[in-house]
Formats: sequence, C-alpha cells, structure tokens
Amino acid sequence: MNKRELKPASVFEQFAKINSIPRPSKREEKMIDYLKTWGESHGLDTRVDETGNVIIRKPATPGYENRKTVILQSHMDMVCDKLVDVPFDFDNDPIQTYVDGDWLRAKGTTLGADDGIGCAIELAILEATDIEHGPLECVFTRDEETGLSGAEGMKSDFMSGDYLINLDSEDEGEIFVSCAGGRNTTAQFTFQRESAPNGFFFMRGQLKGLTGGHSGDDINKKRANAIKQLGRFLYQQLQRHPELRLAQFHSGKLHNAIPRDGEFIIAVPHEEKELVKADWNVFAAQVEDEFHVTDTQMVWTMESTDAQPVICKEVADRFIRAIQAVDNGIYAICQDPELNGMVETSSNIASIHTTDTEINILSSQRSNVMSNLDNMCATIVALFELAGAKAYSSDGYPAWKMKAESHLRDTVVEAYKELFGKEPVVRGIHAGLECGLFSERYPALDMVSFGPTLRDVHTPDERLLIPTVQMVWDHLLLVLKRL
Repeated sequence: MNKRELKPASVFEQFAKINSIPRPSKREEKMIDYLKTWGESHGLDTRVDETGNVIIRKPATPGYENRKTVILQSHMDMVCDKLVDVPFDFDNDPIQTYVDGDWLRAKGTTLGADDGIGCAIELAILEATDIEHGPLECVFTRDEETGLSGAEGMKSDFMSGDYLINLDSEDEGEIFVSCAGGRNTTAQFTFQRESAPNGFFFMRGQLKGLTGGHSGDDINKKRANAIKQLGRFLYQQLQRHPELRLAQFHSGKLHNAIPRDGEFIIAVPHEEKELVKADWNVFAAQVEDEFHVTDTQMVWTMESTDAQPVICKEVADRFIRAIQAVDNGIYAICQDPELNGMVETSSNIASIHTTDTEINILSSQRSNVMSNLDNMCATIVALFELAGAKAYSSDGYPAWKMKAESHLRDTVVEAYKELFGKEPVVRGIHAGLECGLFSERYPALDMVSFGPTLRDVHTPDERLLIPTVQMVWDHLLLVLKRL
C-alpha cells in the first residue's frame, strides 16, 4: 500500500498537515493557532477558551437543522518519545511518516496518531461538502496526555451539544462506554553524596529495547518494566554484595508509559566485580525468558565507568528495597460482567531520575472504582513513606461510568452492524479518557468513544492500521446521518 492509496484521502491529508505542526503536551500553541486560523478561514464559528481548547462549529446540512447537536472531540497534543539514537526536536521538527504494509509508522519517533488521527477526522468532516449531519461542534482539547488539563479547565458553557463522540480510542470495532480514573503518585528521597570507599570498581548497567506501551491499555499484556527489572537486579545484588554503593538511577520519561529503557551506576569492591558481571548475564537470560513473548528485543550491557560520588548508603539501600517492593501491574480485575474481565485497578512505576541530592520517582495509578483508586494510591504512598521518602498523590481525574440507557450507544452499535455485518464489542477501557471529566461538567451528555486501530502508542513503535481509518470514517458518517 503506497501513499496514494491512503483512504479516506481527506483524512490522511489533514493528518499529514497536523504532523507537520509541533504539538508536545503543554506546548500546543502552534496547533492552537493552526486550528483557530483554519476554522476562521473556512468561515466557521471558531472559539478558543482560556485554557487553550478549540471549538469549531459547523451548521447542519439542509434538512437536518432540527437534529440534536453532536460533539466530535479529540485531543491535539501528542506523547513525544523517540529512539535513544535518533536526533529529533519535538518542538520544531515535523513527524516523518512512512507506510509499512497496512500500517502507517514514524521514523524513530511516536507517530502522533494518538490523537492526531482523531483531529484529522474532525477537520475532514468540517471541510466536507457532501456528507449529511445535524449541527456539529468539533472540539480539540489540549494537554490530554499529561493530566487532561485541557478538559479539566473547560467551563461548562464551552460545549452545548447533546451527544459526544470521543475519537481517542485505539481498537476499531470496539465501542467504549466507560473509562478508568487516574492519579499520579510521586516520591522523593533526599541524600548527601560522598566518595566511594577506596578500592571500589564503578560499573554502568543499561537495559533498552523493551516494548513499553500505554500504562493503562497495555498494563495487562505482561510487558517488562525497565525500572522494575533494574531495581530487581540491584536488590539481588544488595543481598549478595552488601557493600554495593549506588551512584545513579535513570529510567522512564512519561507518567502514562511503561518505561522501555534505563540505567544505573553502582560501585562494588574490586574483587567482586566479576561476580556482579556474571550475575548480570544470568539475570538478563532469566528475564529474557520470562518475557520471551512480549519483549523480544532486549539489550543488556554492563561496562566499567568513571568513579563519581555515590548516594549515602542508608538512603540508597532504602530506595533499592522500595523499588523491589512497590506494586506494579494489575491489582484487581472488574467483576461487572458487562465490562468483560477488564482490568479494574493497576499501578505503573513510570520514571526515576537522580540529581546531586534527590531521587525523584513518578508512578501512575488507575481504577474504574474511585475508592479502589484511593486505596491503590495510599498503598504506594505508604510504601515510600516506610522507606523514608516524602510521597503524595495528585488529585487526578474521575472515572467515566457506563450509562444504563444510551440512545447514542444504540445508534452507534446498529450502524456498525448494518455496515459490517457483525456486532461491535461494547466495553470499558482501563485508560483515562476526557469523557470522565466531561461527565462531571456535562452530566446530561450521552457519550461513546471509538476510533481506528493503533498499536504501541506512547512509544516509537506507535503505528496506525490504515484500513481501519476508512472503516471508522464510514461508521461515523452513518452515525451522524442517523442521530
């Protein structure tokens, strides 16, 4: 499949334009300006709120003026991640895409289809002159990926529609009707640095090439977490080599991504260095075997490095024990049969970085049951407090609960069956969608979420299944006609 076969052409043309515009989370100003200028140049009612969300309204096509207003909603920001050895400036460089069979990918970076493809679908609908629909409000929110602050800052009079279709889902053929709430938990160890004892040998251990993924939607796929694996090795070595000293630990970038790589610097007595190297090789083989299905490209390296000041022994040991002990992965599965065994509650240790005087830790917790979210966060906080760190949880965002009755859901399901001759999957998602915040601010809104198939979002392996874009486009147009 080459570029001239990308269909619908209008959607992929819009997506290409969007990917030429830098739009990291919290730095979406260029995208906001583009959307505002685009809407006004097309003669459409366009508004930017004080938070930076953009709404573009399009009147109904003739004969549909009395229909209820439909809101189409996507987020304009993207997760910015790249391969370690790829030079790229997300604040200035356009995303470079290429076609790989049925998939659209980016060259060494995240693709930005989460949620640039949703934005592209909205713009293509706004520009089209040959589709049938009632009044439309196309909404583009900012900063979804780092805390949903665009949706959080939206006032209750910004949108006025009756139905909302969120275009930020990643599995074609699945209609999402609920989502998890989430919070971030941070911890900080403070310390003084000191010189390592005489006769100590410094070593740098590095792990890279893990699959990673979305810390909500991929948490049930048993993918290796670089922080947990490196911490596990350090804890093992602390038992075998009690004099081990820690100088550095760095891993992870984003609160909502499973960390794919990381490194530490340690020092051990010179006579123990070969034992540590041997243990590293054995440990690497064991972990590769454990994750041989999900993580097939692991790269483990250990080499000597220059001496440097180390973290005081007491704090470093408490930190290593905490990383070994901290919950990571699935905590509970939904018992509601309508949610079909979905993950209910989880935690992901997302990033750790050391400075001259601090170790800073970021983790994220998710749950469809807010009381269990509180409990999961309290568990993480308590563990780090026991280890001597300062820890706290953010306010986070709410879950979106499924409505017992939904005309929008029924219409979406029937349209799908008519088009494709099969039942779509109706389910919840163990990830944060802005629908949770909208449900608080606009309690009467009838909402669903669907979109084309994406894989490995939030990583440089992010890819978009091209044929599903046409399927979602056809489905959405029929829904707009029927509502």
